[in-house]
Amino acid sequence: MSISYYDFNNLSKESQIELVMAEGKIIDETIKNNLRFVVYELSSFSVEIVYNIDSNKIAGLSAFPGNGVHGK
Repeated sequence: MSISYYDFNNLSKESQIELVMAEGKIIDETIKNNLRFVVYELSSFSVEIVYNIDSNKIAGLSAFPGNGVHGK
């Protein structure tokens, strides 16, 4: 599925998470303290999901236009 950055941002957070989990490709992962930062490539943009390791829950989600976080 191809989706634009604009359309992605208009989805609910729940739908954004579902789409990233189903269609996203992990391109980077970092752990700091009790947080795991995972960057996914999705269509023409990137999405970073922050997981709280202790609670095993999503702590945040950010989308980055273009080639996103890494600028590749």
